[in-house]
Amino acid sequence: MKIILASSSLRRKMLLKSMGLKFECMIPQKEEDMTQKISIQKLSEKLSFQKAKEIFDVTYGDRLIIGSDCMVYYKNKKIGKPKDKNEAYKIISMLSGHWHKVVTGLCVIVQRKKQTKTYLSHEISKVKFKKLTDVAISEYLKTKDYIGKAGAYAIQGKFGMFVDKIKGNYSNIVGLPTNKLYDILKNENIMK
Repeated sequence: MKIILASSSLRRKMLLKSMGLKFECMIPQKEEDMTQKISIQKLSEKLSFQKAKEIFDVTYGDRLIIGSDCMVYYKNKKIGKPKDKNEAYKIISMLSGHWHKVVTGLCVIVQRKKQTKTYLSHEISKVKFKKLTDVAISEYLKTKDYIGKAGAYAIQGKFGMFVDKIKGNYSNIVGLPTNKLYDILKNENIMK
């Protein structure tokens, strides 16, 4: 069966490769609307579904489409990808020394013998940053590793040294809850 990741994320590609999957990538074109007045859990699932469905609608045959959307949640505020360096600085400064949640939605759409099945879920992990100095934040931002990252950081990159503690699934923080994906793939007899 053809497996398609509805994403250009290098992190998600890395996680799928670590699971031993052979897949191709297609990039959804629709803009993410984070202003919707629904819970962050429902929003992450809805955006994941939209990504997977967009790719599902332009592909044919037996296939499995994986869509995922990761966002950060702090003090009842949804935090997506920073628009620029200044916004990234504000986000990192705000999260410095505090716990926040990382919520990742997962949607898998499977079509086999013209039968379609959709799996939709989310995972929540918690992350606490060390208290960061302005100099440490500025030095990190020079790496440009904040670009395209929810919460302006990637835990598996240089920023990992600023993470004090995590609670929950690590791969979820990276951007794809592989624990939940594994269960779906096992249910679909794609993994043992």
